[in-house]
Amino acid sequence: MATPTPLSIPVVAGATVSALALTPDHATCCLAFAPGAGTGMNSSYIVAVCEGLAARGLATLRYQFPGMENGSRRPDAPQLCHKTVQAAVAAAHELMPTLALFAGGKSFGGRMTSQIQAIAPLPNVRGLCFFGFPLHPPKRPATTRADHLSRVDIPMLFLQGTRDELADLTLMHGVLARLNAPVTLKVIDHADHSFHVPARSGTTDGQVLSSMLEEVAAWTATIVNG
Repeated sequence: MATPTPLSIPVVAGATVSALALTPDHATCCLAFAPGAGTGMNSSYIVAVCEGLAARGLATLRYQFPGMENGSRRPDAPQLCHKTVQAAVAAAHELMPTLALFAGGKSFGGRMTSQIQAIAPLPNVRGLCFFGFPLHPPKRPATTRADHLSRVDIPMLFLQGTRDELADLTLMHGVLARLNAPVTLKVIDHADHSFHVPARSGTTDGQVLSSMLEEVAAWTATIVNG
């Protein structure tokens, strides 16, 4: 397994965030990966995602948002998150300039990535990957959080669980059907927003994660290989 390379990324005056780059031998692409709200880049799930992708030949750069960097679990304002995504994506490209670059993240981190992509396209980024796009708050079905996706014109991969209380799948199908960009939806049976599956499902969380990472690897390879 590759050894993580620690980075310090300036975001705005007075705000710098930590990051870890994991670059396996013979990698062809890199995913800049943002954490969800209230979690950091060293949560067990994000570590498992990045190590699992490394095992499949994908480099990652995972990073903090400023609030988490300073010990707060309260989400930062969107504008600050957007600047953080921009800085992290730029750092990933600077560190690994020969690799095809992708961006995304878990839940809130993925949404912040797509928002800034819609506002000011991220240089060199060839696709966005969402580990549980948070379409709406729990038990409050709506689609307004996805309005900006119509302004994203690069490929997007959505990994969504059937028990996700933050993304009604009927609504999600409708949202994605209206987009002009190439979209891939991977539905994970029995999984909730954290991609946990109950024992009665006949599968384990580890098997679910493995399937998801295989999907990410195949999707990025399709884009890289044209």
